[in-house]
Parts: sequence; structure tokens; C-alpha cells
Amino acid sequence: MNSRISTLAKAVKEHPDDSFYKFTLALEMLKIDEVNKARVLFEAIRQNDPEYVGVYYHLAKLYEQIDENKKAVETYKAGVKVAEEQNDLHTKSELSSALLNLELDMEE
Repeated sequence: MNSRISTLAKAVKEHPDDSFYKFTLALEMLKIDEVNKARVLFEAIRQNDPEYVGVYYHLAKLYEQIDENKKAVETYKAGVKVAEEQNDLHTKSELSSALLNLELDMEE
């Protein structure tokens, strides 16, 4: 395990309710192809901090990667709703675009 991951894992342990540390650690896990660990972290954020809008895109992409497209669609839609509630038009646009692309891929 590299030092960045070790540092982030320690931060998550010390601050278990801090979504930022979990999110950053999950991104690092993806870099080393630890998809299941990243999934656990992303899902924990979504469950415990549903207003953390950044998690929706990455969790949905992870679901796409592991061929769980139905979960990906649901996650994108939930993220669009959260972004809308937060008036975060940029994130809403990114999520909507990714959702549209996935739905088009699923039709093929």
C-alpha cells in the first residue's frame, strides 16, 4: 500500500464521519484497481451523507464498470436530484450527460 493510501486510510479511521477522506481514499483505491474497496467507500458516503453530490458520478461510473447498469442509472438519477436541490448546475449537467450516454449504450 502506498503512503498516500496509508495516510488516507488513517484519516478515515480517525474521522469516520468525514466523507471527503472516504471519497479521496475511494479514488485512490480505483487507481490501484481495488474496485470492491472503492465501492464500499462510495456506497458508505451515499448512505451516510447523501448530500455529498460528488459521490454520485463516481459511484455510477463504478457500477457501469462492473456491469451493474441498472444501479448506475438509479445513481445518476439520484445525483441529478441532489444537484438540482443544491442548485449545482455544473454537476447536474455532468450527471445528466453521463446518464444519457449510458441509456443510449443500453439501447444498443
